[in-house]
Amino acid sequence: MPSQEELFDAVDALLEGEPRLPSPAERARLREAAGVTQARLAAALKSTPQTVKNWENGRSEPRPPRLQAYLRLLDGWAERYPAPAASECTPESVPAPAPATVPEALTGPVEQPAEPAAAPDPVAKAPVDVAGPSATPRRPARKAAPVAAADLRFPHGPLVVLDGDGSAYGVDGIVLDCPATNVPELVEWTLKESGLGTPRLNRNGKDSDPLVVLTAAAAVKLGLPERLEGHEQRRSLRLPDDHPVVKQLAKAKWKLTKRGFGPWARIYRPAQAGQRQCVQLAILSWDALDARAWPGVAAMEPAEVARVLGTYAARVITPRGSTATSGLELMTALRPPTRAVKNETTGEWEPAYNPGSLGTEPMDPAPPEAPQEHPAAQGWTGGFLDEEAYQWVREVDLLTDEECLLPYAVGLDLNTAFLAAAARLVVGLSAPDHFHAPKFDKKIPGSWLVDLSGIELDPRLPSPFTPSGQRPEGPAWYQTHTVAYAQELGFDVAPIEAFLRRETGAYLDPWHDRLKTAYADTLADLGVTPDLDDRQFLAAMEHHKQVDPGMAAVLAAIKATVKGGIGKLRERPQGRHYRDGERWAALERPTWRPDIRAAVISKARVNMHRKMANTAKATGHYPLGVLSDCVVYASPGPSPLDFLPYTTSGKPLPGAFRLGTTPGLAKVEGVQEMAWAVDLIEKGLNPARHIKGGDAVTDEGE
Repeated sequence: MPSQEELFDAVDALLEGEPRLPSPAERARLREAAGVTQARLAAALKSTPQTVKNWENGRSEPRPPRLQAYLRLLDGWAERYPAPAASECTPESVPAPAPATVPEALTGPVEQPAEPAAAPDPVAKAPVDVAGPSATPRRPARKAAPVAAADLRFPHGPLVVLDGDGSAYGVDGIVLDCPATNVPELVEWTLKESGLGTPRLNRNGKDSDPLVVLTAAAAVKLGLPERLEGHEQRRSLRLPDDHPVVKQLAKAKWKLTKRGFGPWARIYRPAQAGQRQCVQLAILSWDALDARAWPGVAAMEPAEVARVLGTYAARVITPRGSTATSGLELMTALRPPTRAVKNETTGEWEPAYNPGSLGTEPMDPAPPEAPQEHPAAQGWTGGFLDEEAYQWVREVDLLTDEECLLPYAVGLDLNTAFLAAAARLVVGLSAPDHFHAPKFDKKIPGSWLVDLSGIELDPRLPSPFTPSGQRPEGPAWYQTHTVAYAQELGFDVAPIEAFLRRETGAYLDPWHDRLKTAYADTLADLGVTPDLDDRQFLAAMEHHKQVDPGMAAVLAAIKATVKGGIGKLRERPQGRHYRDGERWAALERPTWRPDIRAAVISKARVNMHRKMANTAKATGHYPLGVLSDCVVYASPGPSPLDFLPYTTSGKPLPGAFRLGTTPGLAKVEGVQEMAWAVDLIEKGLNPARHIKGGDAVTDEGE
């Protein structure tokens, strides 16, 4: 039993109450009356300007010990700068706030489907994107970053970045107070109190699960190690099964996916009554954000990390792992495998195949389309499809004296070349059928065994039929676009065999459209817009990364999403315990489709060759080397304007390389001295690789 003195002390504390702060508007008035900026106040309180801004607009409240210090400061300012008399500020002088409006499509409840079935969606229209001011505005000219789609179920957006003091930084500057002291409590808070999540991208799909990003301090506070160390590759690291945090989750009846508790951990319970119970965690100090895809983001302040990831979530998808994983998830989110169909007999809604999707069952490729580790390739001796991006350098004896005497080597890089290739790309949706001596049809996606070795083209250009750019040496397997290009060049093609697909569709179209818009919008944030002429475009691109490092990181992540997403369509086996001929985990998903990856890369390589051929025809300039989507030319000046073809009216020549923001158009990748490029070529090295920095075309894993 508590003593009478203890009870009296508790009651006295209630009577005294917590320290009372003035209203948010009064806080801002006092600071402005004192002539102190938000940044200066933040520095004094060892906080951030965004946090002070949140205090002054009522989005969050200070916590001890800052609370007492802030209150003392405000009390001092209140004595010096008392509020104006009531007559100076009457109710009539203050405009009434406009009533909040709710989009008509969001006024009713939205049923959440259980996986994998898609329940009928009572929402008549898709959720409306609401553009709001940037979380950290820095310059008037900068375009505001979008906030997450408006949805009454998710008032606080798709994600938060949790810091060690319990502050959870969200999109559009919001800061929540997270009381969790361990991971199970964090999961419960996220699902029940945070208001986090993202509405589905397709009415037949499912909502994105909330994402909580942990800083190093937050990870330690929750009982996790600050760093995740081990002999495995970083992406393979995970907590051991006997770690206290893993035991806590098991005791609370939470489950982990097969990836375990690693840099990207998914914690879930089976869906109940159609309601998903799943939270995605990302741990910054465990290298969850790869610096190649998210340059500099891991070192940013939590509020800025939330702005960057929130912008990506609004424009692409809420991250679920690496950008490669997110790229693959985006395909499924936009083309869900099932849709709800009413059973006329039972009256119940049941999941059924969604036309245009890849369905729910994995599909084995044709033997020549499979990597050699695949079970379908075991015992196959008929050759394999080799549709990869260019890695070619011109023979040194094909360089002319005039070229060698030019002062510069200029590298051109095609903007998201593989995204451009995905536009209106017809791919197979059904299993491959085997044909002998079929008549070639460029409208049918598949793999064709054809002899293109007799086609002789200008050796100053790479062959369009092989990744090495070398002339084929006999019959080989090619994807439809490669064979169609041979036909476009005027050659007869006579396939020997083919593996073709009867059901087809433009599966990647919505994926292309969303990423293209995201890419263009993010470039516009950085001052690179479609209305710029070529000189203005080059000037803007030279400095765009310095305009806003956060948005520059979003741009890099979008590009990595394209390459990685395409690469994961043929994810190779990973791990030291794998043995040839065994199946690996990636083979069990419907999105393991090496034939679709081959179609994208084939079309991108053909597009690149077509541009090189048209440029050579118009200007007489031939490439020195090509790597993936980067091509290097000798130039009389340091700018591509010195050698690219233009009409007499000053317009770029159609069909050749052109500069611009659109995927498939070019930008400058780098400029070097021509003598440097010649020296590399003489050594058998590719100047494009060195200008581009050895960037890979697409990762086949993550």
